[in-house]
Amino acid sequence: MDDSNRLEAVAPILQQYQVEPYFIEDFGTIQKIYSNKGIFALKKISPACGTDFIRHVHFLYQKGFNRIVPIYPTMDGRYAVLHDHYLYYLMPWLANENRDPKSRQLFRELARLHSLSAKEIMINKEERLEHYEKTIQQLEKHQEFLNGFIDVCERKTYMSPFELLFCLYYNEISQALRFSKAKFEEWYETTKEHDKARMVVTHGKLSTDHFLFDERGYGYFINFENAAYGSPIHDLLPYISRTLNTSPRRSDDTIDLLYHYFKYFPFKEEEKQLFYSYLAYPIPLIQTVEKYYRKQRRKNELKYVRQLQQRYWHLKNTEYVVMRMTEIETQQQQANEALAQEAKEGAQQQQ
Repeated sequence: MDDSNRLEAVAPILQQYQVEPYFIEDFGTIQKIYSNKGIFALKKISPACGTDFIRHVHFLYQKGFNRIVPIYPTMDGRYAVLHDHYLYYLMPWLANENRDPKSRQLFRELARLHSLSAKEIMINKEERLEHYEKTIQQLEKHQEFLNGFIDVCERKTYMSPFELLFCLYYNEISQALRFSKAKFEEWYETTKEHDKARMVVTHGKLSTDHFLFDERGYGYFINFENAAYGSPIHDLLPYISRTLNTSPRRSDDTIDLLYHYFKYFPFKEEEKQLFYSYLAYPIPLIQTVEKYYRKQRRKNELKYVRQLQQRYWHLKNTEYVVMRMTEIETQQQQANEALAQEAKEGAQQQQ
């Protein structure tokens, strides 16, 4: 689309804001608008998510959370314009020149978002039990599949490269699966008598690309279209999992980010148990093995071996984070118990 067509396409939308466009740059679903009133970002979204999106943003503003890129109202007070089967909304354009490479500000603001929007909701105990039983059944089915596949591999005189690599990884995959199951069982034992759970407004698409900085260095969230009420884990888990999808490394920076978040929004014991269970669950690796097993036609061994190795690296990176954090928390608990014991003994001596 040339410049004149772009201007012609957005002119009816921008008229609602009394903005006259001079020049437009395309950035996918966002257009950079140069106009008589400055530079703006015009975002196109599906009407299906428009109502909830605006409602969640308004709710956060009312709660005092102002680290969302402002959405400008039209001249008649609407926060989005319906045009050609899409919703459009207008925001200021942020240069994003002061990006924080370690995302500490992102995690601090995420914790504030969760803290300000947190509320207790009633939970049906039968639904919790049903969720528990279905998840345990899934975990056990995955372990049965791994056990069956390694039996198939070990009965062969000559294994394929993929099968040989799987046999080398089998014990560590099973160990991760057992850990995930154990933490999930701990979560259920902790919560089975609870009739409430904590929910927050989740961003829904957490990413460093969706956290922009202004010229003063303040960070703001964008892309709130997938915002919803849910567990704070729903924001943390996908982000952390993506950061760990690298070659093998000790991800102490990831641990630092999580504790930076917990500093402003501490997890309850049951929330940590569930978070560790989901994070440790080696589902991407198991899915790769299942895909290889079910493929009937000739397999591309090199492709599958690379995928398996990458998934294994992700498992090991995740294992380091989970084990290191549980170790830190065990040490903190022991230190607190020792202090409590000293205080008790001191009180007894004074008596």
